[in-house]
Amino acid sequence: MQEQNRKYLDLPIPFFRDKEKKDLFLTVVGALSLRLISLRKAAELLNLEEKTLLEMLDSVGYSFSFLEKEDIEIEKEW
Repeated sequence: MQEQNRKYLDLPIPFFRDKEKKDLFLTVVGALSLRLISLRKAAELLNLEEKTLLEMLDSVGYSFSFLEKEDIEIEKEW
């Protein structure tokens, strides 16, 4: 199982060549998926505009849904 996860993390992310930026992107997308942060916070962490992040997510086939009100309180602690 650990080897499968390692292979996943080694997949090329077309817009990041730097491993640190790719790792940050994957971490932020994970937090976004778990609804720990909003799209705005994710874009801020990646130093991107929200529209640019949405386009990037779309280009890798990520389906995004916005946070609900109760999720916003969780984000404040992140």
